[in-house]
Order: sequence, then C-alpha cells, then structure tokens
Amino acid sequence: MRRLALLGCGVVVLAGCGSMPVTGDVKAVDASQPGDSQVQVYAVAPREGAAPSEIVDGFLESMTSDDPAFATTRKYLSADARRTWQPGGGITVLAQAPNRSGPLLHDEANRATRDKATTYTLTGEKVAAVDAQSSYRPLAPSDYAQTLHLVQEKGPDGKQEWRIDVVPDGLVLGQSDFKRLYRSVNKYYFATGRTNGQSTLVADPVYVRNRADPVTRMDTVTQTVRTLLAGPTNWLGPVVDSRFPTGTALREGVIALPSDDQNVLKVPLNHKADKASPSACRMMAAQVLFTLGDLTSARVERVELEGGGGAQLCALDADDAPEFSADNGSDEADSQYLINDKGQVERIPGATDGTGTPEPVTGPLGAGVVPMSAVGVARDEQRAAAISSQGQHLYVSSLETEASELADPLVSSKAKKAADRLSSPSWDGRGDLWVADRDPAGPRLLRLTGGAGEPQEVRVPGLDGARIEELRMSADGVRIALLLKKDGRTTLNIGRVERRGSTVAPEISVEDLRQAAPQLTDVTAISWSGRSRLVVVGKEEGGVQQVRYVQADGSTSASGSLPGVNQVQSVAAADDELLPLMAETVGDGIVKLSPGDNWQTVLKQGTSLVYPG
Repeated sequence: MRRLALLGCGVVVLAGCGSMPVTGDVKAVDASQPGDSQVQVYAVAPREGAAPSEIVDGFLESMTSDDPAFATTRKYLSADARRTWQPGGGITVLAQAPNRSGPLLHDEANRATRDKATTYTLTGEKVAAVDAQSSYRPLAPSDYAQTLHLVQEKGPDGKQEWRIDVVPDGLVLGQSDFKRLYRSVNKYYFATGRTNGQSTLVADPVYVRNRADPVTRMDTVTQTVRTLLAGPTNWLGPVVDSRFPTGTALREGVIALPSDDQNVLKVPLNHKADKASPSACRMMAAQVLFTLGDLTSARVERVELEGGGGAQLCALDADDAPEFSADNGSDEADSQYLINDKGQVERIPGATDGTGTPEPVTGPLGAGVVPMSAVGVARDEQRAAAISSQGQHLYVSSLETEASELADPLVSSKAKKAADRLSSPSWDGRGDLWVADRDPAGPRLLRLTGGAGEPQEVRVPGLDGARIEELRMSADGVRIALLLKKDGRTTLNIGRVERRGSTVAPEISVEDLRQAAPQLTDVTAISWSGRSRLVVVGKEEGGVQQVRYVQADGSTSASGSLPGVNQVQSVAAADDELLPLMAETVGDGIVKLSPGDNWQTVLKQGTSLVYPG
C-alpha cells in the first residue's frame, strides 16, 4: 500500500528512493507548530490485475487512512458489498494490526471454483470495541477471527478483477492506528433524581475522529456536538437526561463549527430546538460548554444556540457554567485529610502543592477518643466518616463543633478478622455516605442517606460471587468504582447507580458492572481524578506494580502511565486535576506528584490520606 504523508503545509513526494541519504550538507529546518504536525494518510486504489492477497492487504491499509467517505476503500469491494458496507457500524480494536492468512484450502468439490472465488482469514488479539454510539468498551484479550470472501468481478474495462464481496460492517484497527485516528471526549448530561434542587452534569465518554470524519466529513468539534445531541450512551442513559428536545440535531449541511475571534461558538440547530424553554435552553448551552471544554483545540468562552430559523434561542458564558459543576464541595476542597500514628484524623490545610502542616480536625475525630484506621470527608467538609482501628465500626462526626464524645457507630461489622470488616468510606456529591461490609457470612454494600440514620443495603446484581474490597463514589453520584475480589484476583469495575421509586425512600442498585482495566489482574488502590478519570494502582499478569490513569469507560487516558513509585498502598486524587496526586507508600511515607514534576515525600508518617469525597 502506497502512502502520501501530509506534514503541516508541506507535501513531500518520494520517488525512486532506494535508501536513506548518507551524504550532503546539514541544513536547519524550522519546526512546525505542534498542532500542524499530524500525519495524514491517503488511500490508494487497487492496481489493475492485483492478486487476492493484495486486495485484502490494500483494504485493511485503506481502513487506516483519511479516505473521504471511504470512497477509495470501497473500490476494494464488489459492487454489492460497496453499496451495503457500513464503516460507521463500530470499531474492533486489536492489540496489533490484523494478520492476514490464506487463501483457505478448498476441498475437492470446490476445486473447480477456486479460480473464481477465494477466502482469507483475519486474525489478531481483540482488546476493545467501539459501538455505533462511539462508546468504548475494553475487553479481556481474546482471539479475533474474521473471514473475507473474494470473487472475480468484471471491471469497467471488461477485465476480471478480484474484489471482496463478504465483509463485516465497521472498521478493524490495531491499537496504534486507533489511537492515531480517534480521541476520547466527554459529552455531558444532567443526573436524574436529584433531591437538592441542583442540576449536576455527568460526563459520558465517547470517541470521535481526530480530524474530519470520513463518513460525515465533520470536523472534531462538530462531531462532538453531534454525538451530544444524539443523546447519552446506552450504559449511562438510565441515570441521566438531556435538556435538548427529542429530535434536536444540527441544521442540515453543517460540517464545521468554528469559533469567532471572541471565542464565541454559534451552534445552528434544527426546528426541534425551538420547543425548549429559556431555562432549558440555558441548560442545553451548559451541556455544549462543558462538552467542548475537553477539546484543547476549541477554546470557547461563550455558546450561542440558534433555532431552526436562525434566530438566537439563548446564550451562556463560560463564567456562568460552574453552577452546573458536579462537585458540590467547599471553597477549601484542596485540603487533604489523613490518620496519624495515634489514630487521630488530621487535616492538611488547602495548599495546591500539598506541603501544608497537618493539624487535628475539630471534634472527637481529631482528639483521638477512638483510634481510627480510615477516613472519608464529605465534599462540603462539614462532616467526616471514620472506621475504627480494627475495621469494626463506622462513625460519623461533625468537623465544625467541639463535641468531646463520638456518637454511637452507625454501622458495625460482625466479621471475625479485621480484613473482612468495613472498607474505607466514601461520600458522593449528593451528601450520601457509602461503605462496604466485607463479612464473608454476609457481605453487603451500604448507603447512609445524608450520612445519617439507618444504613440501606444496595443491591449489586452483577457481582457473580465476587466481594467488594474497596469503593469510591464519583462526585456526580451516578457512578461507583469498585475493587472486586474473586479467585484471588482483585479487579476494577465501574457500576451505574440507579434509583427507583420515590425520592424520599428510593430503591437503589448498582447495575451493569463493567471491568475498567482488564489488563490489570491485581488492582490494589483507586481514586477518582476529575469528572471521568481514575488513578489506578495495579499489576499486569507477571508484571510489576504501576500507577496509571484510566478513563471511566476503561480506555487508557491520554496522560498514560505515571512516574514509578515504590510499594503504593493507597492513592488520593482531587476532582481538580491541577491539584497534586497523593500516595501512601511503604518506606517513603506519603508522597505527592504535582503536574509536570516527580514524586516527592510530604510526610514520613500517616495513613489513609484522602481529598474530600
């Protein structure tokens, strides 16, 4: 397969190059701007008289190109397949580019047709899939096999040419090509069932084309807005709502949404959008603002939504968007909390570099009336939940009053061993408290409404015999990260928190558990880091411990792996990704990692360091 590479604005045509030049003068070359250095790959049509193996290889190579409408790619298909093939039907992601083997041997009965038809097999290791909604799902590595059937077909000049007449819909890409061609973005919808009157946005990650989409010809910004208008993915759909009226779409023919010189983005919608009320329209604009906030190429300070007739429906400035933020935290949400060597809860006052001096919190948790082993602080930093030193009892106490005694525990475990008792507690953005009782005789996931009262058991129908070891609630309250232990292995799973029934006493369950990092066979620590990202500590099969970022859909974050650090026992990250990542280690104590820096020791002693949440 021949390729032409477009680098920035310069086109270099290589003709008859048999080797790398080794002589000549050295000349300085001006580097192009970072945004202009992407390589663009163009497809090449099959040559006349190409062998079946060339047709298969050319078709696979063409799928990795920036071929408009896949017009050249379709030239490798038969007339019927050309009309019916749907490249937008999803993406199969393999660890490496697919291997081609064949032709398959025919039996005696088919020997007469082997010159007119043949079959090749594509094989590889399947690691992920992207569905027609652009939703990514990681998979435990498994064998992939797919056949391509080829026939001889008369071309325009009357000559017989080999073409593929049986081909699956969608694309088959190796991981490297997938990462080159696609990028992860978060589109945003509003959480359902809020009882505090707030409208909280929830991130719904999808993958869009890095440049113009070959099928729609839309640029990245327009693709992203289009997926937002199409509604939430099936996995998140049951717990979120869109404020765009049903049927709302971009006006026909729109393939680009450029911002003007004032960073104002105008979004032309069809007539369905005209039905929105002024308040709903403002929320629609917030969805667009948050969604485009993840695209570094699209700095948007103001969104203006236009109706079907071109008139402005509403507008929203970026300065007014934070009221829809998922984090219902305090003004000092950059504070960190930990347990000192006496079992007392201490606070490191808000400091973006994580180097403040720890001080006891107000109330009995700071006085050490009962030694504690783990702590979780509400996002408004007015209360904290702590687990007793042997993991048996869960206490909740105010961080604002000088009470000298702890109230009675709200949850107690009956397990005989400390390791089988209560997990570390976690607060969601709704102000509810969550904890797992790991008692082998009766493991359960518990929720305390508002961090008080009788605990409510939460159903988790997808556990399949696994036990919850640790949990972390997202700020939006509709997703939960669980460490599940089964057959000696601990894996990371993300579940959807569904609330049914009345808002006063809802029936709550965790549905549709999805393994978020199947390549990690032993995960030891997790923490949410931002609206749709987690920091994970774990090992691959036969590997060493590593700390990495993972998206909520299970895809690898663009941030990738983090600098190595030894023997991490727990991690703590904030919703604000600019705040340092903290980790508790064996030997080095508590360490921090600031953006663009290396790990540094903060405290030699202390455990269970957490940010609010």
